[in-house]
Amino acid sequence: MDAAVIVAGAGPAGLMLAGELRLAGVEVIVLERLAKRTGESRGLGFTARTMEIFDQRGLLSRFGEVETSNVGHFGGLPVDFGVLEGAHQAAKSVPQSHTETVLEEWVTSLGTDLRRSHELLSVKDTGEGVEVAVRGPEGEHTLTARYLVGCDGGRSLVRKAAGFDFPGTAATMEMFLADVRGLDLEPRMIGETLPGGMVMVGPLPGGITRIIVCERGTPPQRRTTPPSYDEVAAAWKRLTGTDISHGEPEWVSSFGDATRQVTEYRRGNIILAGDAAHIHLPAGGQGMNTSIQDAVNLGWKLAAVVKGKAPAGLLDTYHGERHPVGQRLLMNTRAQGLLFLSGPEVQPLRDVLTELIGYEEVSRHLAGMVSGLEITYDVGTGTHPLLGKRMPRLALRTAAGRETSSTELLRAARPVLLDLEDNATLRARAAGWADRVDIVTATAQDVSAASGLAGTSAVLVRPDGYIAWAAPGSHHDLTMALERWFGSPLGA
Repeated sequence: MDAAVIVAGAGPAGLMLAGELRLAGVEVIVLERLAKRTGESRGLGFTARTMEIFDQRGLLSRFGEVETSNVGHFGGLPVDFGVLEGAHQAAKSVPQSHTETVLEEWVTSLGTDLRRSHELLSVKDTGEGVEVAVRGPEGEHTLTARYLVGCDGGRSLVRKAAGFDFPGTAATMEMFLADVRGLDLEPRMIGETLPGGMVMVGPLPGGITRIIVCERGTPPQRRTTPPSYDEVAAAWKRLTGTDISHGEPEWVSSFGDATRQVTEYRRGNIILAGDAAHIHLPAGGQGMNTSIQDAVNLGWKLAAVVKGKAPAGLLDTYHGERHPVGQRLLMNTRAQGLLFLSGPEVQPLRDVLTELIGYEEVSRHLAGMVSGLEITYDVGTGTHPLLGKRMPRLALRTAAGRETSSTELLRAARPVLLDLEDNATLRARAAGWADRVDIVTATAQDVSAASGLAGTSAVLVRPDGYIAWAAPGSHHDLTMALERWFGSPLGA
């Protein structure tokens, strides 16, 4: 075979997946139709959970100085994300083009075979692997791999060619997005609802202004080219009464409110991630972030299967865990669309929700939903409050006296068994997995009551940063948890 895994698409999801696979030593080819990055930035910024993921992989420093904020919204209604203790703040105004540049440099440094100007033509699952027909600079040819992952966007060829069902609702309106120079507009970071629709304004680096125009009553169009800036300026004037026609557009695009999700994230040797698996209104900046998190959930599981170190059914947990996340994503973006884009008939609902957001528990719930911090996977029953949840950052001092953290221990994208009580018996029970699980003895520093880790003697953290087992509080035995997620021990 040409590689263990072929990834279609070099957007954020495809690049993140390639990086995860390369960290595990898996050979991967990334096929990208475009000769170079477009420079367009539909995605803008990172949620708190994506900030954690990048921190766990040591990527945050590659982005340079990043502006962060705890100010967020749900459907245009302000929400204080600062109620989420112990979490990163969200990153603001990081263009997707910069994210893709950083991720491409990272995966290239890890030895990823990234092939630009390579267009996928057809896909075949042979049962033993996949065959893909590709058109590249030197003509058409066939590549083979054990698995193919479609990270090729909302119009995914992989999804269509492999026959995935993609039910949902079609777009009901068309909206505009543009990055423009030469505008002096008052920021409307979470949007402003107007009688005819909604507008949003955000300053970007380099004197560029991001504008979004959502005018009610504009039916979706089948475009083969982007809309003109004249259309954008005309819609802006109808909504706001302000003339922005003098602006100089960097790029212009349109989008709709279609909402769809595949019924299965995997069919045999073909897997989908990111927009290929789910499309929705881009409310709250969740699309790119959810796509990156799809890739991180899938990457270590796919690598374990390819390397023959996975228990039966591990790859099935990708759909089992991420499909419900996608369902909640579609639910909350549709709800936000109703709040954002409906007319005055929805104002009473906005008023009631504004009152509810004043209660910290409601703010915490909505902030957790939009940020991705609420996600809980089924790792088995137990009473520990963090079972199945993401591991918060915990300052540590190892037995050798080295200062580190739970975040830094995940740099290599390997699972970590963290022994917090110098328990030799615990370490002996896990010794059979030492080839694939890092066993670390350390003392926790400054454990807060809010962290959920108070009184914890040990945790087993998956490579994606989620807690698979904890003591005390897990009803599963440690060896059961190790076998469930990381296969049989050596010599078994």
